[in-house]
Amino acid sequence: MTAAASTKRFRDFKSKAVPYLLIAPVVIYYIFFWIRPVLITVYESFQSAAGTFTFQNYVLVFTDPNFMPALRNTAIIVVFSVTLEFLGALFLALLINRKFAGSTLFLFVAMVPMALPAVAVAAMWLTGFTAHGWINSLLYYLGILTEGAKIYWLAGSEWKLLALVILIDAWQVIPSMMIILLAGLQNIPEEAIEAGYVFGGNFITVLRKITMPLLGPTIQTAIILRLISAIQIWLIIVLLVGFSRMPVLVERIVYYYKEVPNLDISLQMASGYAIIVSFIVSMAALLYLRVSGAFGAKKEAAQ
Repeated sequence: MTAAASTKRFRDFKSKAVPYLLIAPVVIYYIFFWIRPVLITVYESFQSAAGTFTFQNYVLVFTDPNFMPALRNTAIIVVFSVTLEFLGALFLALLINRKFAGSTLFLFVAMVPMALPAVAVAAMWLTGFTAHGWINSLLYYLGILTEGAKIYWLAGSEWKLLALVILIDAWQVIPSMMIILLAGLQNIPEEAIEAGYVFGGNFITVLRKITMPLLGPTIQTAIILRLISAIQIWLIIVLLVGFSRMPVLVERIVYYYKEVPNLDISLQMASGYAIIVSFIVSMAALLYLRVSGAFGAKKEAAQ
């Protein structure tokens, strides 16, 4: 083999190998910090306390008295929270995108909840929901409550607590969805919007026929991210009402792994719940992608 051929082969190999070398650190990171923990959790979910293979862990999870309430509460939070957050975020994004006087300041104020960690959000609202908290004080100074009257926000039914959690979660998460949708709106060509008005469309028509279809990929990204996050909500609930009062799926994982770690089945129950949550998250994302993709295909075919 000549020197020229050897040089050419080396250059070809180098051009093919460089991309793999560049992504190697990311691959190694995922292997050790994502794939490895996932495989260990899957393995442990099929191990008994004695270390033998078993399906009993999943039987214990499905027969856990808190499993169905946790599944129901998680589903309710996902449906109502994601819907409320999308509508609120879309409204704010459309409003800020009009670039009215003071829109920059309004955007800054609207983003404040997004910067707060879940612990701070829960602590802030917990101090408000107590009998002598700032919410009752505010209602008293506004004349809505009489002197001595109190609203016990965290008392009552599970449905009331679910509504409070959904509202708190929406208050914190709407800004992050708003930023995603606002970025999508600002990437829509102004000529397309102006053309809609030139041809006689009003705001609703332009929004429905032009803005929303062009915003479709951004909406899909925002909803998938929020869908996955909503299924995993637990910290705000635990800090507000503690464990087991309003169970959700991820709260059950933390409960068995952190709160009762000395039970013989604690690790197995936590692993079983973790695998079930992972499966639900994956199926929810795939289902949404399938539904949104099928809807988009039908719409394009109709046009």
